[in-house]
Amino acid sequence: MSTTRNMKLITGVLEAILAIPVLGAIIILSNGWMPLVIMLVLHIITLMLAVQVQGPLAGSIVGIIASCLGWIPFVGWMLHAAAAIVLLLEYFSRRLQRR
Repeated sequence: MSTTRNMKLITGVLEAILAIPVLGAIIILSNGWMPLVIMLVLHIITLMLAVQVQGPLAGSIVGIIASCLGWIPFVGWMLHAAAAIVLLLEYFSRRLQRR
């Protein structure tokens, strides 16, 4: 399994956790918004890896936007959910193409 695919899976699962309404809010607020900074860094790394292998970029771009706007209550929830869906779709679609 490639590093890019691993990062898409990791960031997709973490975004899905942050998209859980009450749990995601508790995680973000109790840690002083640091999870958003960590996710921003992870999405930038994933984007750079995807550019190197000419893979899909949409999930990482949506994740970067979600990390930057995640502090806005309902907008953040929708963006985290969208990022999780796109990242996991990219992960699984690439997996199905290689079979």
